[in-house]
Amino acid sequence: MPLSAVFHTHSVQEQVAALGDAFAIAGEFLHCDTINSGHINLTFRAAYRREDGSTDRYIFQRVNDAVFQCPRDVMHNVEKVTNHIRWKMLRVLKTPFRQTLNLYSARGGRKYLKLQGSGYWRCYNCIENTYTCDVAEHPRQAYEAARAFGAFQQLLCDMNPEDIHETIPFFHHTRKRFNRLMEAARKDSSGRLASCRKELEFIRKHEQEVDLLLNLQEKGELPVRIVHNDTKINNVMLDTETDRAVCVIDLDTVMPGSILYDFGDMARTMTSPAAEDEEDLEKTFMRMPMFEAVVKGYLETVKDFITPLKVSLLPFSGKLITLETGIRFLTDYLEGDVYFKTEKDRHNLHRARTQLALVKSMEQQMPEMEKLCADVFKAVKV
Repeated sequence: MPLSAVFHTHSVQEQVAALGDAFAIAGEFLHCDTINSGHINLTFRAAYRREDGSTDRYIFQRVNDAVFQCPRDVMHNVEKVTNHIRWKMLRVLKTPFRQTLNLYSARGGRKYLKLQGSGYWRCYNCIENTYTCDVAEHPRQAYEAARAFGAFQQLLCDMNPEDIHETIPFFHHTRKRFNRLMEAARKDSSGRLASCRKELEFIRKHEQEVDLLLNLQEKGELPVRIVHNDTKINNVMLDTETDRAVCVIDLDTVMPGSILYDFGDMARTMTSPAAEDEEDLEKTFMRMPMFEAVVKGYLETVKDFITPLKVSLLPFSGKLITLETGIRFLTDYLEGDVYFKTEKDRHNLHRARTQLALVKSMEQQMPEMEKLCADVFKAVKV
């Protein structure tokens, strides 16, 4: 029976087992479980028993072609980046990584499998004895995650951005994000505007800030590099015993861009003690010790190519990306929850509110953040 037919007529366990056959995975399929972290892709972890009785696990993932309009471009980028990182790692560079993501070839040689009616699938190695966290519980985790993303940028700094496709056009174009939100509010297609007028007004008052980095990019003062574009703390695998960074994951949004956007998302996701959808906004604030850990981990690994201008903009980039993420959540809420997966009523509205609360907290601590970045940069350059 064709694999595409299996996906329409069989159970999830049978579907994933069939995927393993398509990727020529060695061993007897035992079982699979669903990995629910992340807003975008469908992910399974499958276990296989080898002839010697040992067990190997693999990650099967479907690329969300509603978000990524050209999955082939996504897979081109992932393959290019993972190959480059593995090539650099073989030369024993000083990075925190001990393992890298590896793509397995499907039968026929390609690094992905296209199934009629089920989209594009890929297979990764499973990084064992690791964990991810959605919220940093102590500064060591934030430091390690930031150090890993800085090392990721460093490993790719000699790679030509023109070799990588832009898989989501204008992903961090904050002006376009702002304008789309205003248009969504004007249309109010889902009848939700009345429930978020306060949040919308807060964003309107920050309109003058959405163009700052874009203007610097147009002037050529922020050079284009290959960056991750989704530097949430849960996109770094940490060692279960030592909390050391092991591997950066979730490479679908790797695109040409600015390193400031990557740092901004680190500051957004690693400094607040609250979950991204926390409804009690009193729990959402920026923890300065966590921000300090992020700055130290990041600057220690990028000190050789980051410029003083970019260092001075690190605190602002945290605030801007947090604002942008709030804009994105609120836009999706007004448009009827068509982009991010939701699990409860007004889920995207709650997400937007946590981001805006974090923006307020960052604004209150901005002078201290700016001084910290300058002091740490001076120290690591010595």
